[in-house]
Amino acid sequence: MISADRVNLHMPVFQLTEKIVFPRPDLAEENGLLAIGGDLSPERLLVAYRSGIFPWYSRNDPILWWSISPRLVLFPGEFRVSRRLLRDIKKPLYTITMDRAFEQVITSCACVRTDDGEDTWISKEMQDAYCRLHRLGYAHSVECWHGEQLAGGLYGIALDRVFFGESMFTVLKNGSKLALAALVAFLKEKNVQLIDCQMTTRHLLGFGAREISGTEFQNHLRTLIKNLSPDGAWHDDPKTGK
Repeated sequence: MISADRVNLHMPVFQLTEKIVFPRPDLAEENGLLAIGGDLSPERLLVAYRSGIFPWYSRNDPILWWSISPRLVLFPGEFRVSRRLLRDIKKPLYTITMDRAFEQVITSCACVRTDDGEDTWISKEMQDAYCRLHRLGYAHSVECWHGEQLAGGLYGIALDRVFFGESMFTVLKNGSKLALAALVAFLKEKNVQLIDCQMTTRHLLGFGAREISGTEFQNHLRTLIKNLSPDGAWHDDPKTGK
């Protein structure tokens, strides 16, 4: 039984209680809004992600939880790169690392937007929450370096054979694209079979991401997430651990 009540926030949504439980994702509004309230504890976030639910809200607003349909996903085997990007991948201009600078990556993802005068959902509260997940071995980052400068990167949550992408940023040309290409190669080695991209963008569609229904997405999660043990810190080479 769901211990949540419908409340009115311009539209009917569920009010979460202290109990860590969510409504069924298929009960979300047409725009994907499912619930309000709760907290950003690691326990609640892991329950949410396992169910395909994620937090997304503006600063000074209550926590809002979403489950959108259709859902943009990327199957690693369908990843596409342009010839130009492939040339950049082969050039020794950049260095890729993983879980070396998680806090710097998530801060950069927030700052890229605020520096452009845009609002960001990656508030200090959100940054702290995902840094806690990182310390627990669930949240991971991929960094692209040009010398000592962070050229771009991304971060997200890993649960068994699914990676939930959260955000990426670029400072130097193709920084985030190179990080994404490295992530996909790494996830293939780990037998991760689905990357959740959440929102549909032309940028991600160009890499081979595609929309699937919310029902299909939920079916994938049930099949691919069996083990909730954390990965621990990622290394650049999953075979050698270096």
